[in-house]
Amino acid sequence: MKLRQPTDFLILEALEDKGRNVATNLAAHTGKSRKNINTRLPVLEDYGLVDKIGPAERSGLYEITSKGKAALVYRDQYDEVDDFESLIEGPNAGAVDDPETQAGFVRGEDDEFDDADEE
Repeated sequence: MKLRQPTDFLILEALEDKGRNVATNLAAHTGKSRKNINTRLPVLEDYGLVDKIGPAERSGLYEITSKGKAALVYRDQYDEVDDFESLIEGPNAGAVDDPETQAGFVRGEDDEFDDADEE
């Protein structure tokens, strides 16, 4: 995974802060050109950091994924690690199918053990 700094992280931040959005608005939020944003969004989608969503197939509407949110959490470590993708996927990334559970893992939440303590 090769991210362009700061552009890719600015796109992810804008999608997290403002919600699903299109390239024109993301350009305004990030201060980057629409052409630059349009170039980077498909790359971020290939990495699984954003999803292109409907309603129309060519709508250009994107939203951040749980993996994209994880990238923001670990942003400071991007230049320090050899395998950023493994870092943001976590140790059990393949074992967890539920995106909300993955996002909880990234945020350090562990509901499974919290529920057991309450019984």
